[in-house]
Order: sequence, then C-alpha cells, then structure tokens
Amino acid sequence: MANDALVLSEIDAFYGDSHVLHRMSLRLGEGRLLGLLGRNGAGKSTSMNVTVGLLPPRHGEVALYGRAVTGRAPEIIAAQGVALVPQGRRVFRSLTVRENLAVAARKPRGGLPLLWTLDTVSALFPRLQERQQQIAASLSGGEQQMLAIGRALMSNPRVLLMDEPSEGLAPQIVAEVMATIRRLKAQGLSIVLVEQNAKLVFDVADDIVILNSGRVVVEGPADELRSRGIDLRQHLGIY
Repeated sequence: MANDALVLSEIDAFYGDSHVLHRMSLRLGEGRLLGLLGRNGAGKSTSMNVTVGLLPPRHGEVALYGRAVTGRAPEIIAAQGVALVPQGRRVFRSLTVRENLAVAARKPRGGLPLLWTLDTVSALFPRLQERQQQIAASLSGGEQQMLAIGRALMSNPRVLLMDEPSEGLAPQIVAEVMATIRRLKAQGLSIVLVEQNAKLVFDVADDIVILNSGRVVVEGPADELRSRGIDLRQHLGIY
C-alpha cells in the first residue's frame, strides 16, 4: 500500500539449517511507530537483519515504500533510506564522537529536506556536542546509545530500525532514550522499535507485533490490544 513505509511479507529466514522466521509478515505505516515484541530467540533481531539485507530471506519479500528490496546488498538498502540502531550499540570505538557521526552522513534521496546534520544531532543530544572530540570507547553506555542513534540519523533515513535501545541502561537513561524516540516519532519518522520491555513499547507505539518462535502471534493497534487486555504472560513470559 502507498502509505506503508516498510512491508515484510511471508518471510522465511534461516541461519544455516536453523529455521528462524516462519512466513513472518509485518507492516510499518508511514510516520508510525511499530513495536516488535517477543521473548529471547523469537526472531526480532533476525527480522531487522532481513530488513537491512544482512540476512537474505529464503522466501518472501521486503518492500520499502512499495519498492522491493529483497536480497539487495545492505549498502543499497541503506541508500534507499533504511537505518539501523543495532543491538549492543556497536559504535566505532576508536573514532571520536564527531567522526562516528560524520562517517554516516548521507543526503536524503528524492530531493527530501536535509534534516539531520552534525548541528541538528548535537541539538538533539547536547552531551554528544560536549564530547565530540572524545573517543567513543570512553563514553558511558547511555552516551554510546545516543551516539548510535545519532549516527543512524546522520544518514537521513525514511525508516529507522531500533534494536533493543534500552538494553543494559540505567532507568534514567532509558527514560531519556524513550523521550528521544517520542520526539523522532513526532517529527514523522517511521520507526520499528524492537524491545523486550513491553511497557516501554506500549507507551510509545502506534502498532504492535508479537513474535513467538519466528511466527506472528499477535498484531494490531497498540490501543486496541491494550483495551482488549492482551495476556502478555502467555506470549512474553511477563508476570
């Protein structure tokens, strides 16, 4: 559909002989935030790897704004406007904050406005501005997460994938990261948020998909699922 920023259709994905995703489908509406939930090993990160081209699916299609990108190289998919904030942050530890950001800089395609520059990322994360000449390895975990988000934004993406951005962070820093996600959503960025913390996701998401053993077991608008009183214990082991 024209208003879909990202569509994964009937995806089968394998690591070697291990069948991880089983005809998995999801839709990210333009300007919406999709929360992707599931237990460890449910297939959340695998879905992100398929989306960005790190793991070609054996069946199914990945489409970005109606254009198929299935099996394309990661750099080509990135150039089409997809950016990933990876699990574990994975900043370039030997580079400075400024160098981490500059290396990812990319102008948007199709004549879209240049929203994200060193200045605008620094305005979003003032602490990065203070530490721009600091080596990334010396940053705290929270600062590295901010840098990972800022680096992804420097590519001026149309779709932002965030894989476990709250992992390993203190509650105060988690609150700051979630506030940043809300600001990005308010600016109209299309976002997939992969998380194990269901409360965080339901607080910010427009739509929810829950995976279990590589299959979609629940999907729908977050408000509707909340009003139905979905049993998260059954699907996520939350008590």
